[in-house]
Amino acid sequence: MGIKTINIISIILPVIVLLLFQVKVEGNFSYFPHIYAPVNGVVAVLLVSAYFAIKSKKVTLHKTLIRISILLSILFLIMYIMYHATTEETVFPGQGFIKYFYYFVLASHILMSVFAIPLVLRAYYYASKKDFERHKKIAKYAFPIWLYVAITGVTVYLIILPYYPG
Repeated sequence: MGIKTINIISIILPVIVLLLFQVKVEGNFSYFPHIYAPVNGVVAVLLVSAYFAIKSKKVTLHKTLIRISILLSILFLIMYIMYHATTEETVFPGQGFIKYFYYFVLASHILMSVFAIPLVLRAYYYASKKDFERHKKIAKYAFPIWLYVAITGVTVYLIILPYYPG
C-alpha cells in the first residue's frame, strides 16, 4: 500500500460509510454497540500503552500495540456498519446541556474519525517503510486524534446507553 492508496481509502471509506447509512438490510445486530464501544475503550488503552512503550524505547511492544489497535479499529468499523445497516437509529431524547454536550461530542467524534483515517494510515505506512522522521511528524497528530476518537466513541455510547431499545 502506498500513499496514493492511502489517499483513495481516506476519501472512499467515509463516503461508503455515509452511503451505507442509506441502506437497510435484514439482520439483528442491535447488540453491537455493547461490543464495539468497549472495543473503542480497549483501543484507547492500547494507544496510551503504545505511546508509553515507544517513549520507553520498547519498539516491538509499540508496533504490536499499534497493530492490535488498527485491527480492533477495523473490527469496530465492520460492526458499526453492520449495526447501522440493520438497526434503526437511536435518537437521543435528552434536553438542555446534556443534549448539546451529546451532539457536540458525537459531531466532533465523527469529524475527527474522518481525519484520523489518513493520519493513522500514513503514520503506519511510514513506520513500515522505516521512514521514522515522517512517521514521527504524522504520529504527533495521528495519536491524539485517534485517541480522541476512541475515547469519545465510548463517551457517546455511555450517554446514549439508557435510550437503546431493549
